[in-house]
Order: sequence, then C-alpha cells, then structure tokens
Amino acid sequence: MESSNPYQTPQTVFNGSEAAARPGELQYAGFWRRFGAFWLDALCLAPLTGIVLFLSTTTRYFHALWLVPGLLFALWFNVYLVKRYGGTPGKLMLKIRIAMVDGAAVTGKAAMLRYSVMFILSALVSLALVMASLAMSDDLYLSQGFMRMNMTLVQHTPGWYPGVNTAMQIWIWSEFISMLFNKRRRAVHDYMAGTVVVRTLKA
Repeated sequence: MESSNPYQTPQTVFNGSEAAARPGELQYAGFWRRFGAFWLDALCLAPLTGIVLFLSTTTRYFHALWLVPGLLFALWFNVYLVKRYGGTPGKLMLKIRIAMVDGAAVTGKAAMLRYSVMFILSALVSLALVMASLAMSDDLYLSQGFMRMNMTLVQHTPGWYPGVNTAMQIWIWSEFISMLFNKRRRAVHDYMAGTVVVRTLKA
C-alpha cells in the first residue's frame, strides 16, 4: 500500500547537487537552492530591515524598545512559519520544504531546535546593542552619521560582545559548509533537529 505522505521513503538516488528521486522517494534540496532561499528571505525582510535601521537613528532608546518585538518577530518568521507552512518564504518560493528525516511534517519542537542556536546568539547581540545605546548620551548617539554611529555603538558594547559576534559568524558559515559534506545537504541545525530540506512535488 502506497504512503499518502509525499515525502515518505528516504532512499534517494543522488545526481550532482540535487537529488534525483524516483516516484515516492524523498528528493533533497541541493546546496544552491538552499543558499538561494537564504538570500530570498533576506530580500523579503529588506523593507523591515530598512525601517528598523532608519528608526535606530532617531533615538538611542530604539534598540531597547525593539528588543522584545524583534525577537518575537524572529520566532514567528523562523519557527512559526516553518511549523505552519514547512518553510520560510524564501524556501517556499524555491519549492523546497523542511521535513523530518522520515518525510513527516516538521514538528514545532524541531522547528524551534533548528533556530535555537541562532536565536540565542541573536538575542545576545541585540542585548549588547541595547546596553551600548543606553550607555551613550543623546548628543553622542545622535550627532554622528549612520556608519559612524554604528561604529561608536559597537565600541560601547560589553566586553563579551566580540566573542558572541564571532560565534554568530562561525555558526552561520558552519551551516553552509556542513551542507557541502553530506549527500542530503543537511546543515548543522538539521542534525540537531532531525530534519531535512526536500523538494516539493511541484518543484
């Protein structure tokens, strides 16, 4: 009896960077498709990013005011959308979805695990910027151009900020690098959460 799950049966024939699947088998998304989805997400978020950057130049209290809403938005974008629709907008536009290793729909726990490390690092970076902005005077914060203001802001961050920022950069690059060294193109967060990224039937 055939499975009703379109992602069921993990045996897949690999052909280059994409998986060439027979009917009923998982077809794993290749590196470039996943990389492209990452940048499509960045493009989707560009308007919000622009607004946030603009508002950050109007008052030194913006970082503190945006801390909780920003983290909640990140959870909605990277956890809720993944659980509800199987992926972020970039992934869905490129016809790929996140699934459990057996092809089942991704669970809420798995979605949270996939994003957990990045969420913690992002929260710490945001907290450091809040502390830095509150430590500056209004005159110092508002008297400089955008680029200079951000350089000064980083200079006022706590001593642990460089380590956290470096850890974030290492994490992001390790995610992409790990996809190059396994046939199913799984990133580190996929191993943590027990997930894979697969092509949809409409791809």
